[in-house]
Amino acid sequence: MTGFAIALISCTNTLFSQTFKQIKIGDQTWMAENLNVDKFSNGDLIPEVKSKKEWENAGINEQPAWCYYENDSENGTTYGKLYNWYAVSDSRGLAPSGWHIPSNKEWTQLTDYLGGEDKAGTKMKSESGWMHKGKGTNKSGYLGLPGGWRNYGNFDGIGEYGYWWSSTENTSCCAWISFLQYSNGSVNGSGNYNKDKGLSVRALRD
Repeated sequence: MTGFAIALISCTNTLFSQTFKQIKIGDQTWMAENLNVDKFSNGDLIPEVKSKKEWENAGINEQPAWCYYENDSENGTTYGKLYNWYAVSDSRGLAPSGWHIPSNKEWTQLTDYLGGEDKAGTKMKSESGWMHKGKGTNKSGYLGLPGGWRNYGNFDGIGEYGYWWSSTENTSCCAWISFLQYSNGSVNGSGNYNKDKGLSVRALRD
């Protein structure tokens, strides 16, 4: 396995610029941190939604939304923002210019390169931040952190689970995700995660 090289890059368009860490893993170049943007790529603001009721309403109305875990901006410094899938799929583009939200197939390409679902998780998990002795080696440089999730407006799982959306829809209610957990070294995928959930997002170079 070769090709791990972390670098800082500047993502710029005519509206705003930001700097992200990136990591080349095989033929793919991933952000080495969770997305933490509050604007779509065209400059439109993504609504921040704090209360449980408002979060539920955003899902019912299929509207994009983001939040910090427990609505605490300090969590955003480490874990980035949590987004519902309506932000991920919005035509205005959640990922910065030059990047996109990976499809389920592209997630599979990553885990296959890292030795398959049963082995990839340990290489993707960060070396710290995981509870219950669940840390990984971060051999891949992916730096997977346990940022938790928002489910029906409630927060859970920080320190134990990291969840990331794909851009791939499964059914009218659900989309595909990948997740890491403290209890094993696997990468798990599921197509049965409701689009109204708040999950982390990673971006992949075009």
